[in-house]
Amino acid sequence: MDYTRYQTLRISRRGPEINGIGSVLDIQMRALNGKLPTADHQGHRELTEIWRDVSADDSVRCAVLRGEGQGFSGGGDLALVQDMAADFAVRTRVWKEARDLVYNIVNCDKPIVSAMHGPAVGAGLVAGLLADISIATKTAKIVDGHTRLGVAAGDHAAMVWPLLCSMAKAKYHLLLCEPVSGQEAERIGLVSLAVEDDELLPRAYEVADKLANGSQTATRWTKYALNNWLRQAGPAFDTSLALEFMGFAGPDVVEGVASLRERRVPKF
Repeated sequence: MDYTRYQTLRISRRGPEINGIGSVLDIQMRALNGKLPTADHQGHRELTEIWRDVSADDSVRCAVLRGEGQGFSGGGDLALVQDMAADFAVRTRVWKEARDLVYNIVNCDKPIVSAMHGPAVGAGLVAGLLADISIATKTAKIVDGHTRLGVAAGDHAAMVWPLLCSMAKAKYHLLLCEPVSGQEAERIGLVSLAVEDDELLPRAYEVADKLANGSQTATRWTKYALNNWLRQAGPAFDTSLALEFMGFAGPDVVEGVASLRERRVPKF
């Protein structure tokens, strides 16, 4: 598998060697702005496609997803959001990518471990919370910011948040865009583990190595069976995504983007 085509993801090998090559794929979302990884046109597409490659690569037994710089992910690039609002062709393309991102992760047969620090927002958060084992620092700041932007909480939220942390908590955080610390996320069941900052990568790699050393059929088939809970939520996810992208054609997203650029409270 040739991973050199990825420009917004830094990909390397580590972990237990199988036939002379590391069986854990380390995937780091790059902070091209020097601060946080953000999903521009290319980044959004690559984060969608990487999981097909992970699934198809027989030399990979587990993948670790992490962020570069000051946080795990900074959400969608505002230029991408504006292009989606203004251009029907862009909007339909990104809608398909957003749909495929979720289903590619759900259907990836290799286990995925996420290691989240700092802000965790947007497309990166989709992958972070859909990972099979999600690990966050206690100080991580998890935010689903869709309603703040003026669109429905689509991507992964309707599929996985109610299952992980209850409908009551999901509605509170998704409707109000209330942030969740890593420590609180572990308490309510939104993430698997919360650790101190300096323990994040060692713990993520430890978990990934255990998965890579284990029975691959047992691990993959257990994941497949458990993910049927997520597949059952497919209609709710598809509806939420359609409503989110309907919102990108509406007036509220214009004000949402403007308020973010001007660092003020939106006036819907």
